[in-house]
Amino acid sequence: MKINVADLQKLIALMEKSTLSEIEISEDTETIRLTRQVPGFAQAAPVAMTHAVAAAPAPAPVAPVAAPAPAAPAQPEGHVVKAPMVGTAYNAPSPDAPPFVKVGDKVKVGDPLCIIEAMKMMNRIEADHAGTIVSILVENAKPVEFDQPLFIIQ
Repeated sequence: MKINVADLQKLIALMEKSTLSEIEISEDTETIRLTRQVPGFAQAAPVAMTHAVAAAPAPAPVAPVAAPAPAAPAQPEGHVVKAPMVGTAYNAPSPDAPPFVKVGDKVKVGDPLCIIEAMKMMNRIEADHAGTIVSILVENAKPVEFDQPLFIIQ
């Protein structure tokens, strides 16, 4: 296996765009392994890339792939509305429409907060708690994971 810098950059980009914490590729006697620390999970080794050959006594770190993520800033207290599915979140009903909610808006149970597109279906996410929007944790047209915090209502 012969990996070039462009292939390595593609693997790194894949990890950054996904929730993967580790990628390992093996061919014959060579292995390439990329790992990263996921916030909230303890990990023994820092993010590193190793390239091992069968004749080598042990894999050695070559270079850090990326610095560990800085500690997340403290979120405001309140009720957290989480994504009920994986998909793409949209903060407005259409690209030219205003967002469903903004920070400071008062909402009641059942008010629309965003839309999550999953498998070409648009799923309206509604407030399950009445109060004031104190934080919007998802960017428009960005992917979201199951159970990812989207909004904080106080």
